[in-house]
Amino acid sequence: MNQTVVDLLSANAGHAEAFDDRFDAVQESQHPDVVTVCCSDSRVLQDGMWGNDEPGYIFTCGNIGNRVIQRTDEGEVVSGDLLYPVAHTGTETIVVVGHTGCGAVTATYQDITAGIEDAPGIEHCIGTLRPHLEDGVARLPDGLSNEAAVNHLVEYNVDRQIEFLRESEEIDDDVTVVGVVYDFQDIYGGKRGEVHVVNVDGETSAESLRSAYPELAPRIHRLFEY
Repeated sequence: MNQTVVDLLSANAGHAEAFDDRFDAVQESQHPDVVTVCCSDSRVLQDGMWGNDEPGYIFTCGNIGNRVIQRTDEGEVVSGDLLYPVAHTGTETIVVVGHTGCGAVTATYQDITAGIEDAPGIEHCIGTLRPHLEDGVARLPDGLSNEAAVNHLVEYNVDRQIEFLRESEEIDDDVTVVGVVYDFQDIYGGKRGEVHVVNVDGETSAESLRSAYPELAPRIHRLFEY
């Protein structure tokens, strides 16, 4: 057997031993406090970034580009992966998690500026992001390196995903929607792996966010004010 699979099963044995009684309260149902929409990049530790080891606390969704949008024959709708806990388990907090150096945002930026070709499934994902990032590319400050441009667009992408949620009739106004960026590339000046708040319920001004949420002020940072 592939050694990676052997290693995974070995690690799972330790997990099962440690977690045996942690499922007692959630065996029959779940009522997670929060649903997170993360990029599925292997460097983005969806539960680990929050220090979570409790089943039933976080409903995790992952896809390239931390997209909340699903394309259907009727047009763009809120992805069912995200909508399920909000609609059916009473979850009232959504966190959209972008990350520094995002490959999906990089590919979308390249597609907008130069055009790219990739496998159809990947092109579908990039195509879902593209119309929401085109204006952000046009707004980028002059003279940015490619790396800086991508990290500006990471924030812009989080903003657009949140905008889509706030404008959707499927998400009630009393649901809190927070946008963050997970930094493991020393972009925001904190520790590697820190989460930085960039958007709360559509507000993107760092100054306004710090004023409204002083308890979060040290963790509120933005690269891209537009």
